Amino acid sequence: MLALFGFGSLLALVAFHTFLAGVATRFFRIQLSTSWGSVVYTLVLTPLLLLVSTIVFTGALGVGTGIDVGSSTILLALLVALPLALGVAIDYLYVPSPDEYELPDTR
Repeated sequence: MLALFGFGSLLALVAFHTFLAGVATRFFRIQLSTSWGSVVYTLVLTPLLLLVSTIVFTGALGVGTGIDVGSSTILLALLVALPLALGVAIDYLYVPSPDEYELPDTR
């Protein structure tokens, strides 16, 4: 039963990290005026955010308890690299570009 809870909580953490990566990518695309700036910030700061979140959730809160993924490299790939790739892909491929939205004039 503990392994089932650990597997479910690990999948929930992957989904949460994917959401965080997508939101961070969108935030950088909206806030930064250059296209390379948003790419650099996404590739540098988002994995750092996901790494800190991984340490907090798996260490302090015990997410994934009872699951042996083999090594810490596989765990980092599962909780940092995969959500980063999915979040960026969702933002760039499925969400319209920030330039396509028309905002009303606020005077």
